[in-house]
Amino acid sequence: MGKEKTHINIVVIGHVDSGKSTTTGHLIYKLGGIDKRMDATTPKYSKARYDEIVKEVSSYLKKVGYNPDKIPFVPISGFEGDNMIERSTNLDWYKGPTLLDALDQILEPKRPTDKPLRLPLQDVYKIGGIGTVPVGRVETGVLKPGMVVTFGPTGLTTEVKSVEMHHEALQEALPGDNVGFNVKNVAVKDLKRGFVASNSKDDPAREAANFTSQVIIMNHPGQIGNGYAPVLDCHTSHIAVKFAELLTKIDRRSGKELEKEPKFLKNGDAGMVKMIPTKPMVVETFSEYPPLGRFAVRDMRQTVAVGVIKNVEKKDPSGAKVTKSAAKKKFALQSSILVFKDGGVKCLGLDLSARQAVMGNSVLLFDGYLFIIEMSCVVDDR
Repeated sequence: MGKEKTHINIVVIGHVDSGKSTTTGHLIYKLGGIDKRMDATTPKYSKARYDEIVKEVSSYLKKVGYNPDKIPFVPISGFEGDNMIERSTNLDWYKGPTLLDALDQILEPKRPTDKPLRLPLQDVYKIGGIGTVPVGRVETGVLKPGMVVTFGPTGLTTEVKSVEMHHEALQEALPGDNVGFNVKNVAVKDLKRGFVASNSKDDPAREAANFTSQVIIMNHPGQIGNGYAPVLDCHTSHIAVKFAELLTKIDRRSGKELEKEPKFLKNGDAGMVKMIPTKPMVVETFSEYPPLGRFAVRDMRQTVAVGVIKNVEKKDPSGAKVTKSAAKKKFALQSSILVFKDGGVKCLGLDLSARQAVMGNSVLLFDGYLFIIEMSCVVDDR
């Protein structure tokens, strides 16, 4: 899409891919579904195969809480160009929109610019003559040059020197923008994929000590109990977590509690689970920051479960690094002038000048007036 912002996710399903674990995982971030090689089915452009794929994928969508009726399924042949822009006689049994028409019918989502900044890092580069440049997609909030950002989970705080997208400087980056931004006095080794950039003055990202999630088991060969330790894919992080405690088994549709402290969960079951990361990571509740509050559970090279985060217990960073530029931005000197007529000076006596001088403030007596220039250090919350 060139320099345009990407707001639409399309799940492309090959005619042999339906039901596979990777496709299942991608459905968590779905918006539309396409069968891309209708010319390769047997027989070619098979309605039966299309119907089979729609049925299988719809089943997975229902399991993870989506309504398949609201998701367009479009059969196409990318190789032959069938049903991409214009309707194809090879697919005369299909009465829905072409791919282009389906895209035109999708409404642009509202950008969550009013929320605090969350930008999961995809990678970090060292660029000659520029310095350290993290890259990632703005999920919520706004990123601007001059902003003081905190990277979770370490709490590293620094200033943003510049923000770029497609080699063009930006005055601000909005949700949906994939950007690179130069940070001051930070080494590449101090940042990594999975870290989350946030505004240091507005709900900065912090390490999760543990979190409670609503999980749906989709594709596990056995039973999942306390102590299970798979890998969690949440935003750009890929970290092992421990299923510390199965809290409840619930109805996956209504959320109604079915059983307290179940011994295990199996395929098709849904439950509330307390999870503990094995390494520092940042997650958020789905209600506050949806892109950082949904995840896929990976084990045995497949997606075995999906879930959303309901509650997070966070750690306070201890000994987090704050760069010099960030410290200068965070604190500023503020001055005020106190003025006394000579009557007030006589009333207060000479003690006042001595006391103020000791405190590091400037004192000036001029034409019967006493000027006290008072300096103080305040937090800059601009």
